[in-house]
Amino acid sequence: MADRIREKMNQLRLEADESSAKVEELQAKVKALEQENLAKEQEITSLSHKNGLLESENEKMDTTIKDLKKAADEGLQHGTHNETLQRRLQLLEEEAEEADKTLRETNEKLRQTDVKAGHFERKVQALENERDQWEGKYEEMSKKYQGLQKELEDLQAEIGNI
Repeated sequence: MADRIREKMNQLRLEADESSAKVEELQAKVKALEQENLAKEQEITSLSHKNGLLESENEKMDTTIKDLKKAADEGLQHGTHNETLQRRLQLLEEEAEEADKTLRETNEKLRQTDVKAGHFERKVQALENERDQWEGKYEEMSKKYQGLQKELEDLQAEIGNI
């Protein structure tokens, strides 16, 4: 009977050790995911700031384009000056198109980052739930182990009294 108790205690110790290792592993995973989530949030902030700057730059370029078009219309009598303004207008339109393209790409990256952040938040939540379950199991096993330890001590005391 003592062998069975020792065997059961050894088994409980192994399960407790495995549970501890699993909890530590899960805590490391949660920490890594939280780090990754923080990095994604920083990237979102950076992209949002860049998006704002590009929108502002785009508005300035749109205003410049409108001004240059107006100046080009008024300056028809100035042939050489008009050709220069047309070339400048074309360059600004190309820059505006490039800024629009960059803005669309930035918005797409921001959307993708938001999706990834949501995914990682759900993943962190799932891992935290799993960790909580393992901690509960660990506490339950620890209580069982302590109960068996007490029973063993009581049994040894009885055997000692006999």
